[in-house]
Amino acid sequence: MRVERPVRRRPRGVRSRRTPRIPRAALVALGWLPGLAAVTALALCANGVEDAATTAAKPPAARPAVAHTAARPPIVPRSAWLDRDTWREQPPPRYDDKVVAVFIHHTDSPNAYDCAESPRIIRYLYSGQTGSRDWDDIGYNFLVDRCGTIYEGRAGGTDRPVTGAHTQGFNHRTAGIAALGTFTAGVEVPKAMTDSIAALAAWKLGLSGVDPRAEVRLVSSHSGSRYARGTTATLHALAGHQEGYMTTCPGAALMAELPEIRDLAARLQGRR
Repeated sequence: MRVERPVRRRPRGVRSRRTPRIPRAALVALGWLPGLAAVTALALCANGVEDAATTAAKPPAARPAVAHTAARPPIVPRSAWLDRDTWREQPPPRYDDKVVAVFIHHTDSPNAYDCAESPRIIRYLYSGQTGSRDWDDIGYNFLVDRCGTIYEGRAGGTDRPVTGAHTQGFNHRTAGIAALGTFTAGVEVPKAMTDSIAALAAWKLGLSGVDPRAEVRLVSSHSGSRYARGTTATLHALAGHQEGYMTTCPGAALMAELPEIRDLAARLQGRR
């Protein structure tokens, strides 16, 4: 007499923990492997199927925040304007940890120049600052001419946070951009110049993730500035020289352009 074995039934709501099914194509491929290799591959394949099922059940990961950076604009190197006869021996450049603000200047020099003369003008500025003023180098990190050409100023590397000598009290963690010319009230500021200033500021501030329209907190390092030494000042991330020092620089006409320059720089960083 044959005894029927009882059939075990799972309680309702309890799922079976069956071994994941291996695709038929994978089993055929495994048949070509030697014994141990086939066993190992079979285990890996089974785990892979199970992991894939588990992964598919997970919610999608959060997207990383968008980095607001801008492309580096073309920059003419120092070698284009500094010749061997003008060069003066100087100490190694100094650096900060990053650049969180830029100060806009004008050079208080004539406006009616041919852009081919820009290297000569910058060389003249360098000679004055390192000669009669006895500075170690030209103070500005960058200079922009009326045609929108950007020149490397102070030595140390355009992509590095070089400590300048452009805004007394606020040379640390900032960059100085000088517009070649004099931009007092009523003077037209060339669009090519303001566009290049915006592109340069967008790139330089983007390296630190700073919005050109924002305000930043900077600590004054010199009581000769608008703020006593040690004072924390709240300034525009893209500021005029006069915001940090008692001066009319960069001139009323260029100061009036700064809001539009900030907006363009922000758009170049991909901000709304």
